[in-house]
Amino acid sequence: MTDAPVLSNETAAPHGSTPIGRVLRSVARLRRSRVGVVGASILVFWIAVALAAPLLAPFPPNQPLQPMAPPGTHAVGGTGVFWLGTDHLGRDLLSRIIWGARTVLVIAPLATLSAFIVGVSAGLIAGFKLGWLDELLSRVTDLVLAFPALVLYIVIISKFGASALNIVLAVTLASSPAVMRLTRGLVLELRNRAFVSAAQLRGESLWYIMVVEILPNARGPLIVDACLRLGYVTITIGTLGFLGLGLPPPDPDWGGMINETRQFALVFPYMVLFPCLAISSLVLGFNLLADGLRELSLQD
Repeated sequence: MTDAPVLSNETAAPHGSTPIGRVLRSVARLRRSRVGVVGASILVFWIAVALAAPLLAPFPPNQPLQPMAPPGTHAVGGTGVFWLGTDHLGRDLLSRIIWGARTVLVIAPLATLSAFIVGVSAGLIAGFKLGWLDELLSRVTDLVLAFPALVLYIVIISKFGASALNIVLAVTLASSPAVMRLTRGLVLELRNRAFVSAAQLRGESLWYIMVVEILPNARGPLIVDACLRLGYVTITIGTLGFLGLGLPPPDPDWGGMINETRQFALVFPYMVLFPCLAISSLVLGFNLLADGLRELSLQD
C-alpha cells in the first residue's frame, strides 16, 4: 500500500472546508467505484443491524430455549421462529449473531483507532525528525514485527485475561508498528515538499507542520490501510474467540459461537456456518471498501 499515490498539497481539502462537507464529498466520490459501493453497503447493513439489535433480535441472545433446533423451527408455544436454528444450549443463533455484531463493530474500530493513533504519531516523528529517534523507533518496530501477530495476541491475553480492553491493547501493540512504517514512508516523501518549507519559514511549530501540513496530504494511503486493517482486526477477534481468548461467555461473540459449537459441526453444521458467514461478510465489506478507495486514489 506504500505505492499508493500521495495526494498533493493542491488536492488536499481546503482549510476552510467543514468536516461534514469533506464527508459528503468523499461519499459522492465513492459512488464512482462499484466495488467501494458494494463494500460500503455491506458495512452499512451490519452497522444498522448492530444499532437496531434490540428491535431485530427475535429472542434474548443468552436465553436457553430449544437445544439444537434446526433452522426454521417454530418455538414451543408459538412465540416465534428460529430462522437460523439454535445452538447446543438452545439459544437462538440469529439473535446471537445480531447482538454479536455490536461486539465486533465496537471493538474492531476502537482497536484500529488506537493502533493508528500510536502508529501514526510514531511514524510522523520518525519520518520528520530522523536521526537517533528514527533509528530507535524503527528498531523497536522491527522487533515487534519479528514476532507472529497471533503469538503476541495469545501471550498478552493469556497473561492479562480475556476482555475487550485487553483485546484492544493487544491489537494496538501488534498493529501499530506496521502503521508506523507506512506513515514514516509517506512522511519521508512529503517532508521536503514546498508547503512544508513554507510552514517552516513562517515559524510554525513541529507538531503543526506534522499534523496540519503533512498528515492531511498522506491521508489517502492511511485511509485505505485503515479499512484493510479493520478487516484484519475483525478476523483477529473471531480467531481469539475461537481459541477461547475472546470476550468471556455468555456474551455473544461470533468467534466464541464457533468455538462453543465446533464439536457439533459434523451433525449440526449450521451452528458454525452462520457465524462464519457473518465474519466473512463483514471482512469482505471492509476489503471491498478499501479496494474502492484505492481505485479512486489511482484515478486522481
